[in-house]
Amino acid sequence: MIRLHHCHQTRSMRTLWLLHELGLDFAVVVHPFGKALRDPDYLAINPVGRVPTLEMAGQTYFETGAIAEILCEKYPQSGLGRAPTSATRAEYLIWLHFAETISTHSQILTQQHIMLYHDHMRSPAVIKLGAKRLEKCYSAVDLQLGDGRDFLVADGFSAADIAVGQAIYMARHFVRLDPDDRLGIWYSRITDRGAFQASLPPDAAELLYQREFYEAWDG
Repeated sequence: MIRLHHCHQTRSMRTLWLLHELGLDFAVVVHPFGKALRDPDYLAINPVGRVPTLEMAGQTYFETGAIAEILCEKYPQSGLGRAPTSATRAEYLIWLHFAETISTHSQILTQQHIMLYHDHMRSPAVIKLGAKRLEKCYSAVDLQLGDGRDFLVADGFSAADIAVGQAIYMARHFVRLDPDDRLGIWYSRITDRGAFQASLPPDAAELLYQREFYEAWDG
């Protein structure tokens, strides 16, 4: 049995989406975001107290990029990874792991807007800088989608689209997407997939992001 430890609207959604794309049988253990992840029982399987954690065949895995590589190599028939001999292997790996660059900036803004409860704790400079860095990430993804590409890797949809798409799902709470530009059209294309829709929080779930969008804060 494959078991995913998950918090809604966090990086673990990336792994959940991938599992749905792979069509695997798995169980999801949903944790509330926050102190529950520091419970000793959870720390016994993930020593840093974060999600995702994937339990599979008696082994425990964490870090979304590593999990994606492990799953895609274990199930190569899915076509979601790229073999070491593939001409697009390097391109695939770059964009698979670029998702973490996007998520790092989103994490900083999540802390500023959500986790810091009092205005005196927040920094307008940090918030504005984080948003500018996300804008640069959007530009990098947009550039990669040039030349009429439908997906990030030249030879088709891959786990790189899943990783970056989920990272932008989080980032769009802080920097808006234009639905009519190249990046927005790509985002709509990949998030229309049934596997993405299945990875969204269910109705009445406790959400990390209580608002659709968080404006830059001026103090």
